[in-house]
Order: sequence, then C-alpha cells, then structure tokens
Amino acid sequence: NTSMRFRVTGMTCAACSAHVEKAVRGVAGVQSVAVSLLTQSMNVEFSAPATADGICAAVEAAGYGAEPEAASPAAQTRSAAREALEDHESPRLKKRLIASLIFMLPLMYVTMGGLMWGWPMGSFLTEHPMAVGLYELLMTIAVMVINQRFFVSGFKSLKSGAPNMDALVALGSGASFVYSTALLFSMTAKEGMALHHALHGLYFESAAMILTLITVGKLLEARSKGKTTDAIRRLMDLAPKTAHVLRNGEEVTVPVEQVVPGDTFVVRPGESVPVDGRVLRGESAVDESALTGESVPVDKQEGSLVSAATLNQQGFLTCEATRVGGDTTLSQIIELVENAAATKAPIAKIADKVAGVFVPVVMGISLVTLIVWLIAGAPFSQALTHAISVLVISCPCALGLATPVAIMVGSGLGAKNGILFKTAAALEAAGRTQFVVLDKTGTVTEGRMRVTDVSPLPGASGEELLCLAASLEAKSEHPLSRAVMQYAREKQAVFPEAEAFRVLPGHGVSGTVSGEDALGGNAALMTERGLMTAEGRALGDRLAEEGKTPLFFAKGNKLLGLIAVADTVKPESAQAIREMRDMGLQVILLTGDNRRTADAIARQVGLETVVSDVLPGDKEEVVRRLRDSGKVAMVGDGINDAPALTRADVGIAIGAGADVALDAADVVLVNSRLSDVPAAIRLSRQVLVNIRENLFWAFVYNCIGIPLAAGALIPHFGLSLSPMFGAAAMSLSSFCVVSNALRLNLFPLRKPKRSGRKPVALPDFLTGFADKNCPVKSPEKEEKTMTKTLKVEGMMCMHCVSHVQKALEAVDGVSAVEVSLEKKQAVVTLAHEVADQALVDAVKAAGYEATVE
Repeated sequence: NTSMRFRVTGMTCAACSAHVEKAVRGVAGVQSVAVSLLTQSMNVEFSAPATADGICAAVEAAGYGAEPEAASPAAQTRSAAREALEDHESPRLKKRLIASLIFMLPLMYVTMGGLMWGWPMGSFLTEHPMAVGLYELLMTIAVMVINQRFFVSGFKSLKSGAPNMDALVALGSGASFVYSTALLFSMTAKEGMALHHALHGLYFESAAMILTLITVGKLLEARSKGKTTDAIRRLMDLAPKTAHVLRNGEEVTVPVEQVVPGDTFVVRPGESVPVDGRVLRGESAVDESALTGESVPVDKQEGSLVSAATLNQQGFLTCEATRVGGDTTLSQIIELVENAAATKAPIAKIADKVAGVFVPVVMGISLVTLIVWLIAGAPFSQALTHAISVLVISCPCALGLATPVAIMVGSGLGAKNGILFKTAAALEAAGRTQFVVLDKTGTVTEGRMRVTDVSPLPGASGEELLCLAASLEAKSEHPLSRAVMQYAREKQAVFPEAEAFRVLPGHGVSGTVSGEDALGGNAALMTERGLMTAEGRALGDRLAEEGKTPLFFAKGNKLLGLIAVADTVKPESAQAIREMRDMGLQVILLTGDNRRTADAIARQVGLETVVSDVLPGDKEEVVRRLRDSGKVAMVGDGINDAPALTRADVGIAIGAGADVALDAADVVLVNSRLSDVPAAIRLSRQVLVNIRENLFWAFVYNCIGIPLAAGALIPHFGLSLSPMFGAAAMSLSSFCVVSNALRLNLFPLRKPKRSGRKPVALPDFLTGFADKNCPVKSPEKEEKTMTKTLKVEGMMCMHCVSHVQKALEAVDGVSAVEVSLEKKQAVVTLAHEVADQALVDAVKAAGYEATVE
C-alpha cells in the first residue's frame, strides 16, 4: 500500500470535508482516507488501481482542488513548509470585511436609522421612496459582489449535488435579495402612503447583513484556527537558517539545507545547533527545552549527541553532522505533530456522519418551515423570514471543528513538553487507559548497571576494597566490571595493575595485585576457594534480597568485602507511579527479571502487582489477555518490547532519546522520563473533555437554534429569531468552538491531581500467574509443548542469563527458554524431542555447567 498526503483547496465547512472523503472513498483501490478541515489536508492509503492523479481527479469532480503534498519537511524547503502553515485566510477576510462595512454601514443608516428611527437622510430620499429602494438595491449588490465567494462556492456545491455551508449562506442571502428585488419592482404600481409602507417590506439589509456577519465569524474563526498551528510554526522557527561548517580547514557559513552527514560544524555560545550531530571537541551546557520542555540545561562533552534547534549556552562546540533535513529530531517532531492533526480520532465519527447529511437536511427543514407557515396563513414575507433564518443559523462548521482543533492544540501542547502523539486516535486512546503495564529495564530503572554499595568487612577499608576491585575488573569486559570501573573513576581511585589476569567463566576473575593473589566474583567462587565467611554470606544474601548483585573480593587468604551492583531506579519513577495510581490507573510491572529482583524494584517504587520471569513473546500474551478486561497502555523502550507495544491499545515508547520515529509506539516520550506517562494520559483526558464540550456545544447550538429560527417556539413562548441575529449566532458558533480548544494551552500538564476514579479490578488470570511466579501461557500452548528443566551453575548476573538463554535457543527443537538467575535453572520448551546431552553441551559451550533435573 501507498500512503500519501494531499493538500485540498476549496473546503469551507465540515460538509465539504465529508463530501471530499466520500468522493475519495469511491475510488477503487483506496483503503482509507482522512480529511482534515483544520489543516486543509487529506491522508490517503491506497493501492493499485488507485493513483495520486486519480484521487486528485475524484476530489476535483466533487468540486474541490487537490494536489499531492511533500511527504515530509525534508522534501520541502524551509520557507515552503513554513508558508503552508501561515494564516493566509485572515488577511483576505479582513479586507473583505472592511470593504463590506464601507457599503454596509451607509445601508444600515438608511434602512434602520432613517426609516425606523427617523434619522436625517436628506430630502431626496425622504420624499422619494423608490430612490430609497434603489439605494438599498445598489448597496446590497456591492456587498454581494465583495462576498461573491459565498455564492460561487455555494452554487458550485449545489450543482455537484454536495451542498455545503456556503450554499446555506448563498440561499439565505439570495432569497432575501430576490424577494426584495421583486417587491421593489412591484412598488412601481403603488403611490402615496402605500409606497412608503412597502419600503418596510424590503429585506435588502438582511441580505447584506447576513454576508457581513458570516464574514465576521469566518474572520474570527480563521484567526483562532491560525493560533492552533502556533506550536508547529514555533518549532519550525527554532532551527537556524545557516550553519558554520569547516571545509578544507576553513570555517564557512552555508544555508542549513547544504549541510550533509559527516560535515564538521561549530556552535558558539548563544547559537543554536543547526542539525543533529555528535560532539567531537569541547564542553558546554545546552538548553534542550525547545524539544523536550525540560528547563534544566544538559551538559555536553566529547561523544555527546546534540539536536537541531537546541541552544548552546556556554562553551565552544565542534560537532560532526549525523542527521540533517527531515531526519533531524526537530523535523521528526514536526512531522508527528502534523500527522496527529491530519488524522481523525474515533470520537469524531458521529460528528462526521451528521456533517455529511447536515446541509441537505437543513435545506429540507427550511423548505418545510416556509410551507408550514404559508399553510398556517402567515404572510409570505413572514414565512420567508423564518425559512431564511433556518438557513443562516445552521452551522456544520462547529461540528466539523469540534474534534480537530482540540487534537491540534493538544498534540502541539504535548510536543512542547516532549510528549509526541503519532495520531489523533493515539491521543484519544491514551485518555481511555485503565491498565498501565510497565517494563522494568530502561523504563522504571535507568537500564544501566551501577554500584550501589561498597561494604568492607572487618579489617578492611572501603578504599582498599575499591582499589582491589578496580585492579581486577579493569581488564574485564563484563557489564558488572564496567559498572565497578565507572564508580572507581567517579571516586578518582588510584589502583595498581593486575598481573596474571584470568577470567573464570561463570564465576569471576582472578589475578595478582601487588604481589598477592586476588579474586573477584560470586559467592560460589568464594565458597569453592574456602574464603567465604558467615558475615560475608549474610551480607551477600541481604543485598541479593534487595535485588542487587553482590560481588565478593578477596586478597591473599582474606575476604575483604562486597561491592553490590544493580540497575538503579530512576529518581522520578516512584512519584510517577504514585500519580498514575491517584489517577485511578491499575499499574503493573511486567519484566523478564527474576522474582527477587522484580519484587525489590516494586517495593522501591510502590508497586503491588508484579509479573516476573516473562519472555518478550510472553509479554505480548499478557497484554493481549489484559485487553479483555480494559484499555491497556504498554510502556517500554520500543525495541525489546515491540510486540507488546504493538498489541496494546496504546504503545508508549520511553527511552527514545533523539530517535523519535519508533514504529512500534503510538506515543513517544522524548525526555525518557516515566513521569511523562501520567502527564500524557492527563493531557489526553483533558483533550477528550474539551472535545466533548465542543461537540455538546455544536449539537445543542443547532438543536436549539434551528427550531428557534423556524418559529417553532412562537406559539408557546413567543420567541423567534430574525435572519440577521441568526447570521450573528452562526458566525460566533465556530469561533466559540475554536476558542474553547485554545484553552487547552493553559492546561497544567504536569500538575498532579487526584481524579477520584477507582482502578478496575485485576483479571483473575493475572493475579494467579503473578502469585505463581511463572510466565503467562495459554492453556492450549501448555498442553501441546514439552519442557525440560536444567540446573545451571556459574551464573552471577543477567548478562550470564542472556548467554545461557542464547545458547539454548540455538539448539534445534528448542522453541522457548526461561532462565532464572535466582533459581539457577533454565526451563526449556521443546517443539520436539531433544537429547539431554545436547542441552547440557550447549550450556557448557557458553562457559557454564548444567545438569538435567
């Protein structure tokens, strides 16, 4: 399938967008189409025999214009992209309104002031009623010519069989004009007072006033709609237009479009980074608030990544360009916000269906109103007044704008705060979330091993223990070794080089430090060498109970102490989870780690529901079954959790960093903070509230306004509405809807608030499997598979677990492997019979010992 975006011209109301959508759906090969009145764009997914030219032809046949749009900001020049978002409509409408008022005000002075209130208007007009009629006719024609767009668009839509809002305006104003013109000709047969009385039956001022007031409304609406794209325009304005590039040893200033990957560019203090890159030389603090909403500057040094549009505050940076044009983080953010605004949320379906038949129904109601009043014996002028009022008060635009303006403002507000919704459907779905499933590594925790405890035993010091550990681990590539070395560098430890260094697979390392034999590794190694003490074992067990990996270090024949390493919890995780629970969300930790580690992390962050020892494929199974009980949001890193992210109602990618274009996720959190998850759900809920308010206003306005204009309330309440007041009400309805959506910009996105919602109950399957501490499998799968359990010796961390798992998965006939560090075992699921020795040999080849239980 091909997905393409088109720019559509000529749409003026929700009925227009509905007609365009219907016309494109009729093209053979079109799978889906979403038309946005707000952005005047259309997203189409199609395959052969449909073509871009054929789709444009279908739109043109419906009475509108269409042309393919550049696929991304990279395919357009900066000025062209910026130009497409500019508010071109407001200046044109402003000129039309001023020109209309030049003729409208003199017309109203005579018709209202002179004839009704006795204002002076000259003896010629006072003594010659026909002159007054001709004066009104000429002034009205001038206003109609100025606003001829209503008539051109309206009658064109009538001719194509798809009437729009302009058709209602044109019919209302045109009927008043035609009726008044006919009455003016009939006045030539009258004399005296009858001629003067006939002047009061003219409706020229109504014809002109309807057009002028609708233009006022259109202007207010256009200016408000222009503000909804402010977020995108501000993002586009952030990136500098030029870059200082080093070429042939000299610094040259070039347009940013000419920078290519691999170019070396410099950024001085106070300048913005022109493209995404990597720091080659220099140190500085960079303000990334434009992209992430984070006000605290981020320190950059050699090897750090920088993004386009961020502000260099202090030092001089020399960088290598890595991503330019449409590949930069800024361009990806802009594209995501535009796509979210161009797509449709499911909540808009009802309004779209109503808008599609709205105008013909209103025209029918207007005709019925005219006939009913004539049958009731009312004068033709009164019946016509009510019929015209029905036409001009009806407003399909309010219905069509109710959802997209809220989506546009909401997605723009999210982008400013580092929360990117890929589609309008994702923005809506996030607000309906009931279950939030959290991956552990990289989501709740940092995703990097760090030293958490340095615990020397009696007779040794912390400095002595750290120096010995650094000497042994300096030559190892193990992830735990890197964590120890990082800590040693932070503490500026000075340590001797280890000699005769040797890796002991599955156990640790050994060497000679300062002339003495030294060991570093797990409890099994120390026990095997006879160095373990009761105090050391107790301390190791306590640290392991906290979800940490204890590393024992000995020198000579003495155990010096332990250094504990763990994947530490992010500082904001506990607060973020508390906020989600206060919002009435059921929060679940779903991890492949062993139960002890998972429980330790859960205690730190205040989580009660934990499912551990789950493989990536089983995570998807948990999410699938959880969806039977409610709406599920899965929060993960967007790589290992891709199946679960895709299966969830809303996939939220955290830890995205600079790469915001993650295919598996519906929502991307640029800041990689768990606290942005409740913020995203909070924003989505507020957008839904705003949409409901807009839809309520749009429906209620029309449900009350149409009967009032038709005169249905006159017999009971004596209430009616003139065409002029109807036009004024119509002009304000869309403005009210757009203004209400703009209030979202004031929403306190990060202000926690207890919602009062009660969390949904956990499904039985989840509670049961969580208690049993085993992967979630469907019963059918359990009946058809065979399993074998291996006792594995030598594993000391999750890195070891990964080695064992990969080795067993490579054995022919093995369909799944679950390795538990805590239980020192591997449960192997077999698709067919596999010899025990084949499994044992695979584990041994990986550097560990195994026996089949």
